[in-house]
Amino acid sequence: MVQTAKVTRILENGLAEVAVKRQSACGHDCSQCGGCSEMLVSQTVAVVAENPVRAMPGDTVTVESATGRVLRAAALLYLVPFALFFVLYLLAISLGAPEGGGIGAGFAGFAAGLLLAVAADRRMRRKKSITFRITAIQAAG
Repeated sequence: MVQTAKVTRILENGLAEVAVKRQSACGHDCSQCGGCSEMLVSQTVAVVAENPVRAMPGDTVTVESATGRVLRAAALLYLVPFALFFVLYLLAISLGAPEGGGIGAGFAGFAAGLLLAVAADRRMRRKKSITFRITAIQAAG
């Protein structure tokens, strides 16, 4: 995944902190959709990136990350809670639970999926599974 970012500060060991605009799955064609809130569209995230091009604070840079890992993280975040909702809902209904019990089991599955996603996110951050690398300076600051 290739993104544009702004270098905010230089760190040790050839690293830099960059501000990256959060990407959405929809591509931000908000005039067609209206589903995203403006706050989510304009939100930036600070990440640490390898800095082999020696970018300086204020530089606008191109940042690359492993697309496969980003997509796995997104799938975990978006798909697992919904999958667990439907699995537990259908399981409860098939075991004879009333409709309300099935819905309650579904929400319990959704909550468990969110907890799994949060735990996986913390693990990935700890292991630094998703790495960023500055590949080019677009404009000097």
